[in-house]
Parts: sequence; structure tokens; C-alpha cells
Amino acid sequence: MMFHTIFLAAAAAEATEKGGLFDFNATLPIMMIQFVVLAALLNAVFYKPVGKVLDDRDEYIRTNSAGGEDRLAEAKRLTKQYEDDLANARRESQAVIAEAKAEAQKIAGDELAAAQQAAQAEKEKASQEILAQKQAAFSTLEKDVEALSQQILAKLVNV
Repeated sequence: MMFHTIFLAAAAAEATEKGGLFDFNATLPIMMIQFVVLAALLNAVFYKPVGKVLDDRDEYIRTNSAGGEDRLAEAKRLTKQYEDDLANARRESQAVIAEAKAEAQKIAGDELAAAQQAAQAEKEKASQEILAQKQAAFSTLEKDVEALSQQILAKLVNV
């Protein structure tokens, strides 16, 4: 049994020497080379394209954000300008409407005055015609009254 124990101890010592925790044989440099190659390969194949896409996306967002702010400022400026123009147009239209109303009232007043003058002239003309007809009727009646008076007087004198 002793032989067996010595053999196991020798085998354990041999295993400890070859497969130890810090065994610096050819495996370590190969693993380091594999790691560097993998890192370079990942950098070339994955990290650089993904980084470029992220940088492009960031630049796109930055330019669109700046452009959006510019467009928003321009839209606000145009809105203000259009509101000012609309207010001016409303003021001008109110002035035109007020002027048109005043002119219409003036024209209506002038036409009313002209109509009143025409009516007054017609009234005067009709009054003069009536007066002329009255004078003509009185003169005719006077002639008839005188003729009748002469006839009555002639009959009274002949009686």
C-alpha cells in the first residue's frame, strides 16, 4: 500500500508541475495572440462600422435638430409677419368700409336733398298752375257775372 501511496504522490506532484495555476508555456502567448487578433478583427468588422453608424446618426440628429430649430424660428417669424399683415389688412378694410359708408351716406343725403328740391319745385309749379287756373276761373266768372248782371239789369229796366 505504501507503494501505491508513493505512486499517487508522485503522480500528484507531476500533475501540479505541469498544469499549475501559472504555467507559462506556449499556451499563454497563443492565447494572447488569439485575443489580440480577435480584438483587431472585432474592431475592424464590428466596432468601427457600428461606431461610424452611431457617429453618422448623431451628426444627422444634430443637423436635423439645428435645422428644425431654424425652421421653427422661421415659421414663428412668418406667422408673426402674416398676423401683422392680416391685422393691417383688417384695419385697411375697416377704413375702406367706413369711407364707403360715409360716401354712401353723403350720396344718399345729396340725392335726398335733390329729391326734396325737385319736389319743392314741383309743388311751386303746381301751386303757380293752380293760382293761374284760379285767376283764369275768376276772370271767366267775372265776365259771366258781369254778363248776367247786365241781363238782370236789362230785364229789370224793361219791366
